[in-house]
Amino acid sequence: MRCLTSEGRMREDQMTSTIPKVAMPPKPKVAMPPDAGDRYRRDGFFFSPPIIPADLIERVTARMDAVMAGEYETGEPPRRSWNPGDDPKRIRKIDQAHLSDRTIYELASHPEIGRWAAALLGAKRVQLWASQMLYKPPVGPGGGVTGNVGWHQDKQYWRYLEGELFTAWVAVSDVTAASGPMRFLRGSHRWGLLDSGDFFGHDHEAQQKDIPVPEGERWEEACAVLPPGAVSFHDRHTYHASGPNVSDAPRRSFAFHLRTENARPVEGRNDYYVQHLDDLAYCPVLYEA
Repeated sequence: MRCLTSEGRMREDQMTSTIPKVAMPPKPKVAMPPDAGDRYRRDGFFFSPPIIPADLIERVTARMDAVMAGEYETGEPPRRSWNPGDDPKRIRKIDQAHLSDRTIYELASHPEIGRWAAALLGAKRVQLWASQMLYKPPVGPGGGVTGNVGWHQDKQYWRYLEGELFTAWVAVSDVTAASGPMRFLRGSHRWGLLDSGDFFGHDHEAQQKDIPVPEGERWEEACAVLPPGAVSFHDRHTYHASGPNVSDAPRRSFAFHLRTENARPVEGRNDYYVQHLDDLAYCPVLYEA
């Protein structure tokens, strides 16, 4: 498996209404490669260079610790799946933290994420509909696999929405090959929904045996080594996973789940996330042409 840089390929292949809105920048800060959209459509993922300001990344780091400790600046608690006192080696996933903290909201609604997403997908509108705060603790060599994220397709869990759905995964810490980076199966977005895999699975080898690779396709992994402020975008059908963090520092990131104007709720499925789509304080629009 080869690790990719945040600029794309290897060198040879290279809440509440009280939360403030973020103003659009006067002009783009980072230029997008002209073939970025083609690469996203071919691979099912794309890695940007750093597009989030360093000062915001620094502020978000401190606020992640506050939210994990139960400090909610807006007074609105997130939807927690990890709480203080839980297994310290397990990945910490806290949903909807952008509703609990203004600095995290600033990151979740950052217009550069929307601009890059719109350009990659050719979209006229990009809206946030869910967020995940992710903290992968360092376990050291031989420290176990409880921090793993199993091979899965996001669409397995998104039965209440259909159409153009995707994820922007923002690196808050320096994501190295040792810190348990995201790993993608190149081209797997073309396989359709296979309904095989499990986010909470820890045994990647066993999962690989159970995922039916379509005839004519192959299992080709790429890992996302990203500096702070870089963003990985991936399609709803792209298989991805991550291994243990064997570095000496936590891996910090956010997964922002987004939709374009070509996505809609599934009729008859009144999920929590569907209920709030029209509330732009909960689900801000990051880009609109």
